[in-house]
Amino acid sequence: MRVNEAVIERLEKVIDTLSENSVKMGQMLAVHDEKLTKQDRIDAVLFEKVESVHREVSRSTKEIKAGCERDIRKVDDRLRKIEMKMWSIAGAIAIISFVVSPIGQRIVGTILTPENQTSIIKNQ
Repeated sequence: MRVNEAVIERLEKVIDTLSENSVKMGQMLAVHDEKLTKQDRIDAVLFEKVESVHREVSRSTKEIKAGCERDIRKVDDRLRKIEMKMWSIAGAIAIISFVVSPIGQRIVGTILTPENQTSIIKNQ
């Protein structure tokens, strides 16, 4: 009977130890669960901040892109105007050069100046 009492006593100690370990494990799991919950809240806040920054960067990028496209159109329009003026000036210089040249003088001179008609008066 003494052997049975020793075994029972030993089993009770093992059960008590297991119970204590179970309680400690439950406490550890509760602490870890609390830490995980807290980390999930922190992650949610961080992800929201990241999304907010992403939206802001996207909006700024769209504004910058629109501004660049507008500036490019303005520069293109200005270049077209300058090109038109350049071709007009080149055409005017070509016309003036032709008119001033000897060949141009002959052609323009005959068009602008009519030939003198000679008249002869006869005595009778």
